[in-house]
Amino acid sequence: MRKRNPAALLLVDVIHPFAFEGADRLLKQALKTIEPIRRLREAFDAAGWPVIYCNDNFGKWRSDARAIVEACCSARAIGARFVRELQPRREDYFILKPKHSAFVATPLQLLLEWAHVRRVYVAGLAGDNCVHATAVDAHTHDLQVTVVADATASETAARNRRALAQLEDRAAARVLDAAAAIHGLQRGSRTG
Repeated sequence: MRKRNPAALLLVDVIHPFAFEGADRLLKQALKTIEPIRRLREAFDAAGWPVIYCNDNFGKWRSDARAIVEACCSARAIGARFVRELQPRREDYFILKPKHSAFVATPLQLLLEWAHVRRVYVAGLAGDNCVHATAVDAHTHDLQVTVVADATASETAARNRRALAQLEDRAAARVLDAAAAIHGLQRGSRTG
């Protein structure tokens, strides 16, 4: 029998080449998310709950997760330091996505159903784009959604705040910082 997992952590586009106009601004904001994302992963690891990387395929239809990670960690990759700090581990899941939402044309919903997940915590890049789209679609799939604000970045802090406020205003997601999210996870894992 498969284990029931009260929650899963969705890390959206943290494996990134940062090769587009404005990428320097996104990378500057993204670097601030390293520690909150690490703490989230540690909390999910401690609870034994899944960590799922939901990553753009960057239009490379013949690539796979390993190839994308290697390319983004290479010495010539602009965001290599960021990616090296947060690259997936052997026990993590990795979903390639062709569009903004991690639910569009991917097996994410099937994986969440298989793992008996009803609540997702969403973090990553960019808060005003792929994180936002993933959170809205998670809500549409009747999942309980929490977006972790300090583990999410957009090209500017203001854009990130606006996107997260919109999710909260429309009741598509709760927005918490990593400390509050982890506290809730730890309390929830003790109560079942």
